[in-house]
Amino acid sequence: MSEHFQPATRPNVPSKRRRRPSRITVATVVGVLAVGGLTGCRDGDASDAEAEMGTAKNEIALRKAMRELVQAGFPGVLVSVKGKDGRTRDYTAGAGNRETGAAPPKNGHVRIGSNTKTFVAATVLQLVGEGTVKLDEPIDTYLPGVVEGPDYDGKQITVRNLLGHTSGLPDYTEFVEANTATVPSRTYTAKELLGPALQHKAVFPVGKRRQYSNTNYIVAGMLVEKVTRKPVGEAVTERVIERLGLKQTYWPEPGDKNVPKPRMEGYIAPPGGELKNATEMDPSVSGAAGMVISTPRDLNRFFAGLVGGKVVPAAQLKEMQKTVESPDEEPNTVFGLGLDKITLSCAAMWGHGGDIHGYETRGGVTSDGREVTVAVNALPGAIISKQDSNEAMTKEAIQKIEKVTNLVDTAICG
Repeated sequence: MSEHFQPATRPNVPSKRRRRPSRITVATVVGVLAVGGLTGCRDGDASDAEAEMGTAKNEIALRKAMRELVQAGFPGVLVSVKGKDGRTRDYTAGAGNRETGAAPPKNGHVRIGSNTKTFVAATVLQLVGEGTVKLDEPIDTYLPGVVEGPDYDGKQITVRNLLGHTSGLPDYTEFVEANTATVPSRTYTAKELLGPALQHKAVFPVGKRRQYSNTNYIVAGMLVEKVTRKPVGEAVTERVIERLGLKQTYWPEPGDKNVPKPRMEGYIAPPGGELKNATEMDPSVSGAAGMVISTPRDLNRFFAGLVGGKVVPAAQLKEMQKTVESPDEEPNTVFGLGLDKITLSCAAMWGHGGDIHGYETRGGVTSDGREVTVAVNALPGAIISKQDSNEAMTKEAIQKIEKVTNLVDTAICG
């Protein structure tokens, strides 16, 4: 899902990586807030009144941007944002359940797709900090014979190459049932996801550039399992989720189709087709590239805890935040090891993002403590109307992606 579990064979958007807008602009946005609370301030409280007025204006802008997402075709929207005042506020718009017409529950559960990669990268970096894994060691050292392709092998590809998407490994989602317009119909193992991809040649020589490939994190998950001698979901739960006290976040077992309630239902469709509910799907098709289920508040807590040094040692966090540019990928973004730096209109933000069947999430945290997660319950490609050409479909999908990223900017920058 774009820095996310993102099937490369998306019928919704032609297979080239989706881009963020070249400059995220501030969209203005919801409801009309009562200003009664801003009147009658005591003498000397002008600064407090000014701060409250700024918050009110931001909320109006935020709600307007959320309505625009619904008008663009997204069934529902969830937002959780922590502002400069340290308060966390939750917002919803549209329908959380199209079948019943119910609004999205505040802070409802959603599939977070490729935000999972940051959880996995953090787990690997913990192992690096403990000395059981080395970033610049070939993956074959830990998984001998596992990564073997027509023109590459695991002796050439390092752990760093995997976490930073510089391995050149082809994306497995091009070769398995990862079409985001249909619900996956079976349970996959990591080897079943990896096998078809390794029959194909490298996309580029190892280390020569960066290109997003979900295959990297299937292998990274296998690395975690080999070193910890635990299922990757169990290791991530113990080392990251429980460490940060993320009570509403969990790694489902393969075959577990449930998303806990309260939840926002997720919807899929072929381009121009009718949306259908895909909330309950087997998540194993995403493997260690996209399994996790969470809520906007918990996802904010995760990124805040990670960037705040509560998950990996300082030296390893520094490695995660060593970024490279990738001109063919998302503008205003540079890419680290499972952690991206996104330039907004008013600040830089560390985060990732995730796309998976029925859901798209975007967000992150700033250095001064602001946090935001935006979740919508359909991928942009599922709600496009144009079907006449890939170019027209891509253009419309990008316009809808821009609305999501504009909402992130509005929530942080106002």
